[in-house]
Amino acid sequence: MSEPLWKPSAERIAKANISVFRRKLELDWGVSLPDYAALHAFSLDEMEKFWSTAWDFCRVVASKKGDRVLVDGDQMPGAQFFPDARLNFAENLLRRRDDTPAILFRAEDQIERKITWNELYDETSRMTQALRALGVEAGDRVAGFVPNCPEAIIAMLAASSIGAIWTSCSPDFGVQGVLDRFGQVKPKVLFTADGYHYNGKPQDSLEKIATVLADLPSVQLTVVFPLLNEEPEIDAVPNSVHWRHFTAAHDPENIDFAQLPFNHPLYILYSSGTTGAPKCIVHGAGGTLLQHLKEQQLHCDIKKGDRAFYFTTCGWMMWNWLVTFLASEATVVLYDGSPSYPGPEVLFDYADDVGINLFGTSAKFIDALGNADLKPMDTHDLSSIRTLTSTGSPLVPEGFDYVYANIKKDVCLSSIAGGTDIVGCFVGGNPTLPVWQGEIQCKLMGMATDVFNEDGQPVVGEKGELVCTKPFPSMPIGFWNDDDGAKYRSAYFERYDNIWHHGDFVELTERGGMIIFGRSDATLNPGGVRIGTAEIYRQVEQFEEVVEAICIGQEWDDDTRVVLFVVLRDGETLDDDLTQRIRQRVRQNCSPRHMPSKVIAVTDIPRTKSGKITELAVRDIVHGRDVKNKEALANPEALELYRDLAELQNG
Repeated sequence: MSEPLWKPSAERIAKANISVFRRKLELDWGVSLPDYAALHAFSLDEMEKFWSTAWDFCRVVASKKGDRVLVDGDQMPGAQFFPDARLNFAENLLRRRDDTPAILFRAEDQIERKITWNELYDETSRMTQALRALGVEAGDRVAGFVPNCPEAIIAMLAASSIGAIWTSCSPDFGVQGVLDRFGQVKPKVLFTADGYHYNGKPQDSLEKIATVLADLPSVQLTVVFPLLNEEPEIDAVPNSVHWRHFTAAHDPENIDFAQLPFNHPLYILYSSGTTGAPKCIVHGAGGTLLQHLKEQQLHCDIKKGDRAFYFTTCGWMMWNWLVTFLASEATVVLYDGSPSYPGPEVLFDYADDVGINLFGTSAKFIDALGNADLKPMDTHDLSSIRTLTSTGSPLVPEGFDYVYANIKKDVCLSSIAGGTDIVGCFVGGNPTLPVWQGEIQCKLMGMATDVFNEDGQPVVGEKGELVCTKPFPSMPIGFWNDDDGAKYRSAYFERYDNIWHHGDFVELTERGGMIIFGRSDATLNPGGVRIGTAEIYRQVEQFEEVVEAICIGQEWDDDTRVVLFVVLRDGETLDDDLTQRIRQRVRQNCSPRHMPSKVIAVTDIPRTKSGKITELAVRDIVHGRDVKNKEALANPEALELYRDLAELQNG
């Protein structure tokens, strides 16, 4: 494509936070930064100057910043940012005190609430006092088995105000999935709702949590809040108390925020766990805060008073990312429930009703809108939306086209990519740059993102491994129960010495953008040529008959053959004609090596709790290997569709 899909106006460029920040860098340090390439290079060549200025520009609240910005900056792992700083994460998120909305909440059962900044502070104050009275201290773990609702944020803020470590998963997790996570970190307190609604049906949480608690002896108290019933019956939940009873003895007062080191543990997040027990990834308060402030204020152009929304659950890192918008004095917009109940327009209704400025979703949601032939720009106003972010899986070029043809023409479509591992992004959006079809706009400032070929050499215009060659503040501070750091080093630093290896198969473009082809461990390797699955999905999912696809490499005749599974629309059949059209399209638009040897119709595709399809689990089932952690899947029953298929037992 010779022309971008979108260009920012001169006015938008001039007013963007990143433009103001660039001018501040030029004035503070006497440098000339004429374009984004120069700004990005400065952020890496002068890391201490960059991060110190970012700290000031984003107005980090701290009792001490300290003179040292980066110690051991040539070591990964081992680098330390702001080693002398003292701060509190919750204090940064609760800096605003007035009667405008801090949180807007809607659930699909028509629950709708508004929490003002003053109310948020007061409720957090009461919960902080209650937790302290229970004996919760810095370093204790506080867990949430919670829907995406205001109480989850209040509980997290109260825990982090003390210096306790927050960890959460969504209530659609099964009992074993919860135990696989919380059982490793041994929380002292557990928060849960009585239930939630999904697809128009109430889902009880208390029976499940009672079963969990039988094998989670570390929990001293379970705090229950109502979402299904005003007076939930909690007698079956051992050592439990209603939220309002837990905080009733405490009046709101000024919170005594614990001032803690920059790298004091804030969150424990979990890997998907589809290849074994989930890894417990520990993130520090200062690194999480600073990374999010940079991404949200500079790359997403969030300003005080904006309204930011991301469709997520509390089991996905995008919830942790979303909550930090409070630190920019922006309103956090929450939604809990199905994004397509009672119809696929519900999130756009919400955007118009409350005036969302940043609308965050997944590539699969955008794909689903396209498959449903929805055209929100004809049915909704959407004038408030300035930025539309997409993550979770690669957004195919046709997804970019769909957004500009059917959702909104004047919007910065920011496809972003990073992950739970860094609780942030390597690449993402920029409100001052054009959007090109199929490309993530840019490497983010402060991130030495690169692509290495098989020889470990940086390449442009070629596919390779996503790496980061310099440290950044939101690197994990470690894994839980990994005292010598062996698991941590093995996860990211084993392939390349002193360089972060992320595990994505990607390409840097000549324009400085990035294309992601899928996870490295899911790439196909027929005839020794590496192929990203996203390339195949792009072709196959353009067929009217196909809803979705998943692709694996099957070991066959001392090589690997490509096997494609497709979910068809109701009433469609995978006959010889459709099979050949699919194979030929992949061959013509990708390469002969991409062409699937087998095309098989299935009725469902296994996916993780955050909605990502899981090629590795399907590959294991096809090869007769057990999937080690089915509890990590939202629909583990789908795996049986791929077991012992007769079509895969012959040539």
